[in-house]
Amino acid sequence: MSTPTVTVDRERLTRAVESANMPTLVAVLHQLTGDRTWLTDPHRPTRSRGMDDNDSGGFAPDVAERIRAAAVDAIEAWVNGRPVAIPAPSGEQLIEMISAAVGEPVPPEFAEMIAEDMGFAVPAPREVRPSHLSVIVIGAGVSGMLASIRLSEAGIDHVVLEKNSDVGGGWFENTYPGAGVDTPSHLYSYSFAPRAWTSHFGKRDEVWQYLADVADEHDLRSRIRFDTEVSTAEYDADRQAWTVRTAAGEVLTADVVITATGQLNRPKVPPIPGLADFAGPIFHTAQWPADLDLTGKRVAIVGSGASAMQVLPAIASTVAHATVFQRSPQWVAPSDVYFEPIVDDVNYLMELVPLYRLWYRARLAWNFNDRVHPSLQKDPEWDNPAVSINAMNDAHRRVFTRYLEKELDGRPDLIEKALPDYPPFGKRMLLDNGWYAALRRDNVTLVPEAVASIDAHHVRGAHGTVAEVDVVILATGFETHKLLTPIDVRGRSGRSIREAWGEEDAHAYLGVTVPDYPNLFITCGPGTVLGHGGSYITIAECQVRYILDVLATMAERDLGAVEVKADVERDYVARHDDAHARMIWTHEGMDNWYRNDAGRVVSTLPWRIVDYWQMTRSADLDDFVVEPRRG
Repeated sequence: MSTPTVTVDRERLTRAVESANMPTLVAVLHQLTGDRTWLTDPHRPTRSRGMDDNDSGGFAPDVAERIRAAAVDAIEAWVNGRPVAIPAPSGEQLIEMISAAVGEPVPPEFAEMIAEDMGFAVPAPREVRPSHLSVIVIGAGVSGMLASIRLSEAGIDHVVLEKNSDVGGGWFENTYPGAGVDTPSHLYSYSFAPRAWTSHFGKRDEVWQYLADVADEHDLRSRIRFDTEVSTAEYDADRQAWTVRTAAGEVLTADVVITATGQLNRPKVPPIPGLADFAGPIFHTAQWPADLDLTGKRVAIVGSGASAMQVLPAIASTVAHATVFQRSPQWVAPSDVYFEPIVDDVNYLMELVPLYRLWYRARLAWNFNDRVHPSLQKDPEWDNPAVSINAMNDAHRRVFTRYLEKELDGRPDLIEKALPDYPPFGKRMLLDNGWYAALRRDNVTLVPEAVASIDAHHVRGAHGTVAEVDVVILATGFETHKLLTPIDVRGRSGRSIREAWGEEDAHAYLGVTVPDYPNLFITCGPGTVLGHGGSYITIAECQVRYILDVLATMAERDLGAVEVKADVERDYVARHDDAHARMIWTHEGMDNWYRNDAGRVVSTLPWRIVDYWQMTRSADLDDFVVEPRRG
């Protein structure tokens, strides 16, 4: 890390350090000075509880003041020219540092991934010689934007086709009140594009603005054709190329197609009897009317998952009454900073000392990513598998139950309705963004029933509860299992990928590539959604890195086609399914959007992120049938 060319304002710096996350500060202090004192008691922070920030580090006031004073001195000395004592920690040294920062042992296999994410070990860029390759990217959301950035850096000719009028994918489409991330802002961002976030968990407008700013910085809009929806993609084996047709009838060709259509981009509207008969506004959360005014309205929310949990607190004070129809309750985790802004002092510190931002992000990555993965493995000897699957998972259940009971104290009726009867993490964990407080309001009713029917003015629950309402909000999720829908994708044999997969049973090697579909690469493909926490952007970076490695090899070897071998994909899918069979999402009686109707987990990644990072670090062309380029 280079020394900044600024003059430090010690008073400003001291004030900023007062607002710092203490475990992060300890890691920065050790790296700047090399003094091992800061890795030993009493300077080692405590372990974070759950997913909180642990800002205090558990330090006694006098110890905290000693750390802050030393940090101010060390940062000022660095700004004034003293070099970083440990410029690029790696291996055991890095593991010791991150373990101290998070207050618990971090396995050694994480060292390479952490070092690369923090920029301490930057792999040499893969040189791509001038190439014949042309690429069509379908979608300009998180993955499509990333693909375009990396393709441009590699000098590969490409175009991005986007059905919307601007970048951002789901963040462009979802404008409902309360929309935002449930992953920390500093983690839900590209590793190469930090931002001075205003809140710990970004709301929709700031997240979309972040993506728009990245698009501007990389001139992405010049390579994107907006308002262009793809209807078909067909591979021509003789020409070793794809023909892509748009909904408007335009025909484009390219050697390679990269899909970036995501899994949360096609609203799922259940076939509720009477849906079309409702007299007032009725819409999916992803299709929120721009001119909607809910003031004084009686509103029904159908569903109680992530979108509903964000919508209700945002509208509860405006509507006359909100009735939430809950098919099944959700586990909700507390967060000590969910509602807190990121103050100017912290952003000043992150800008002045990039190491602080890097260590803060590294701690978030550990707390929100693979840390929880061991607790999601079924213990076959566990005594009470109905409510938990192992000792650690049961401890989580007790913690989350106590939190629910505290938040709903005095309302035994709500506790009974809101307490899940399945193990924690059986569905994606949600963070409390005011959900419990909203449920307690006099103008909110929680109905623990699925919706049975709708008529012109009423929503009727499966057990007979009837709500007279003016507006119906469908928080009913997305068609997550129908990947690439509605695009008709046909491979070498002419067979539609829908036939190859079945209606809801998608599978792919690494979630990226499928036999019989040469030169087709999928981002956010089957089995790559993060169920155990963390940022999908991390997975997108893994996938795009892998795809670009394949394309670089195609250019080097003058290849015209690469197609993953059928046995390679079969082996991967078998290992994927076997891993899931031992995990919580296949728990008996579990109902979640990760599984299809047959019970197979289609959506979720079974591996730790560090494992998938390693799997996708480079492509082995022995996994593919390859063809020299013709002509």
